[in-house]
Amino acid sequence: MRLIVTRRDHGGYEAVTTRDDGVSYRLADLPRPRRILPLFGAAEIGYHRYLNRETQMLPSQRDLFEMPRNICYLNSASYSPLPLRTQEAGRAAVGRKGTPWTLDTAFANGQHERARAAAARLINADSADIALIPSVSYGVATAAKVLTIASGARVIVLENDHSSPVLEWQTRADAQGFTVETIRQPDDGDWTSAVLAAVERPGAPPIGLASISSVHWSDGGLIDLERVGAALRRQAAIFLVDATQSAGVLMMDVRRLDPDFVIFPTYKWLLGPYGRAFLYVARRHQGGIPLEQTSFGRRDVRAENEVYFADVRYVGGARRFDMGERDHFISMEMAAISMEMMAEWGAAAVARRLSMLTERIAEGVRGIGVTVPERHLRAPHILSLNFKDGMAKGLVEGLATEGIYVAARLRRMRISPHVYNDEDDADRFVASLAKRLRGG
Repeated sequence: MRLIVTRRDHGGYEAVTTRDDGVSYRLADLPRPRRILPLFGAAEIGYHRYLNRETQMLPSQRDLFEMPRNICYLNSASYSPLPLRTQEAGRAAVGRKGTPWTLDTAFANGQHERARAAAARLINADSADIALIPSVSYGVATAAKVLTIASGARVIVLENDHSSPVLEWQTRADAQGFTVETIRQPDDGDWTSAVLAAVERPGAPPIGLASISSVHWSDGGLIDLERVGAALRRQAAIFLVDATQSAGVLMMDVRRLDPDFVIFPTYKWLLGPYGRAFLYVARRHQGGIPLEQTSFGRRDVRAENEVYFADVRYVGGARRFDMGERDHFISMEMAAISMEMMAEWGAAAVARRLSMLTERIAEGVRGIGVTVPERHLRAPHILSLNFKDGMAKGLVEGLATEGIYVAARLRRMRISPHVYNDEDDADRFVASLAKRLRGG
């Protein structure tokens, strides 16, 4: 696939892509070159740098999944299927748990560090800065215990963001004397501008913390983390990122972005199991007290010692924040394998494939009473369909009877393909949706 960007006579730019089969179609009218960045999930990559790098689009990986041809699964933003390799690892791990006497004493730690390294690789972090946690809510609660939000300060959250980055602060606000300010969902879909306006609003109380998702789960709205992060740094505010809907697909470099906390689970875009999540903690916060007090979070508290509490000082780095009972012999390796697969494919190559699919669907649904957000405002892997007169009751369920799986989210239909989807899936969805909307 080739991408060509040309200046239009009337101003602005046009992007056209040519598929390997020779078919060309217009991707977008671009007011300026930088608008193409979110198309490939590369909000941190400069326009010219992208053109010079020519990332190859990842081919469909359907053969790596247990997905029959009659299934059109477009709901990864809810939960993804497990790759065959991950399933096999899970079955083998169940067998190991059935015979624990066969496990080497170093086995558990090896699993911890493999998963930690895999998570770190996805966001260009050091493994020592990653904690093993069970959920995003656990990560937010850990951050809340570490942080002190000044009385009178603002904590900003997104309207209808998922519960994890919101409820923790609402629960603590009265007791700690700060206020939670909710940024309303913008009518034009421009979440970045809405967040920046809230951060920089003249005369407003100081911001203590922004606790926001990198991609809004309901509409696929993309937030420019670099611009928001820079605005927060100018106010010396804390930045917590819930990367649930972006980790593994949108490139993130914490060394450059410099957030305070980044949290993501594996069961959606990272193709992993439930109950495994990871917390990046910037080193400036690693002296805090963990949510749980564990033996492995201390320097020398071991049953093998003659003195059990030999050294109760905390270990260095983010490992002190690891969850209790972290020896998940089954799911930890599954999570590591899936994250390693995503890292090997590369976020840019994955995003390019998914942007092709969502754009194919977006083009296909035009003219059948459906609108989609502007491309430069949405993530490349999530497409939200808006219906002029509201989404018909039973529409999502009706598609499911045809083996087409999407999600209803806040009066919209959310489409979220992954690496196992292909052009046939996109075309099949469009055809079925059009037929149902036309009463066929």
